[in-house]
Amino acid sequence: MANTDSARKRIRQTEKRTARNKARKSRVRTFVRKLEEAIATGDKAVAQEAFRAAQPEMQRAVTKGTLHANTVSRKISRLSARVKSLGAAQG
Repeated sequence: MANTDSARKRIRQTEKRTARNKARKSRVRTFVRKLEEAIATGDKAVAQEAFRAAQPEMQRAVTKGTLHANTVSRKISRLSARVKSLGAAQG
């Protein structure tokens, strides 16, 4: 248990930040899941639209410090490649 005022404040701040980060990560996962579902349908137009919605959300998590930049960059790269491959598979 925290004894000093500064330690109590730290606990309050950590709880707020944890809640904020948890919400942000959940939001990113939701967008990525919608993109995964769009890719699974095989419709490139829908997948591209989902990708356009997911990408800024993922980048925002980086700028806010919730996710690591390299992690998001890697995920965006892989998802982008999968969306692009939809056109090649069809035509």
